[in-house]
Amino acid sequence: MRRPIVLSATMAGILIVAGCAPGPDETVDRAFQDVNVIDETDLSDIMLTVADPDEAVNYFKRTIKSNPDRLDVRRGLAVSYTRGQRYTEAVPAWKKVVEHPGSNPGDSVQYADNLIRSGDWATAETVLDTIPPTFETFDRYRLEAMVADSNKEWKKADSFYEIAVGLTTKPANVMNNWGYSKLSRGDIKEAERLFGEAIREDPTLFTAKNNLVLARGTQRDYTLPVIPMDQIERAQLLHTLGLAAIKQGDVSQGKALLKDSIDTHPQYFEPAVRALEALEQTTTTG
Repeated sequence: MRRPIVLSATMAGILIVAGCAPGPDETVDRAFQDVNVIDETDLSDIMLTVADPDEAVNYFKRTIKSNPDRLDVRRGLAVSYTRGQRYTEAVPAWKKVVEHPGSNPGDSVQYADNLIRSGDWATAETVLDTIPPTFETFDRYRLEAMVADSNKEWKKADSFYEIAVGLTTKPANVMNNWGYSKLSRGDIKEAERLFGEAIREDPTLFTAKNNLVLARGTQRDYTLPVIPMDQIERAQLLHTLGLAAIKQGDVSQGKALLKDSIDTHPQYFEPAVRALEALEQTTTTG
């Protein structure tokens, strides 16, 4: 007589559990919802890193239509515009990000960066002024230095450049910018030093190499510095020296350097050829 009672109790327990558990359809729906969330997050990450920037822009624009208030989607669109160097479109996209109640100072830094890239220095300065002084990042001070440079506020620029260099493990580009700032002020020796440091930090940074050669050329030093360079870079740097010599009035020296650059380049070096031809025509006409 005890067995049926136990069995009935067991069945009652199963029925109670079954009554509390979701139905098969509901379980499947919830499972698919979870998968969609995971897939969407992964897809957004892909779009922000390895995807083609234009494809990423289209993805985030489509997503915004159904999620207009989501900050991460708006930020993804703004980042994608920046990645694609579509700065005119990036500026209003970042503006909307900054206006969102959940935005942070880093978003304002990105907004200012894109404003500078699009040529709106005044608005960029206004945006940077809204960022709390406690928000200290490399990008923030890099931009502060550039704005101070544009305003010819040299002491502020030097201070911001120095802070920026101390906040990154890859200071080559900011050292190059700092060096160019020094060069524009006429502090050539300090510019040379900063270009040299930039090259030591990143031996592949051709802009710093070219700027270093330009600084030497302004002092009528037409010899190439001892720095890492391949054959194409050597030809390009000789071309820069040649133009610097011509600008200084050392025309014969400039012609010789242009000829060297043409001979050094492993392919046809059209800019140097055009410069030499123009110079020879001018000389003949004169």
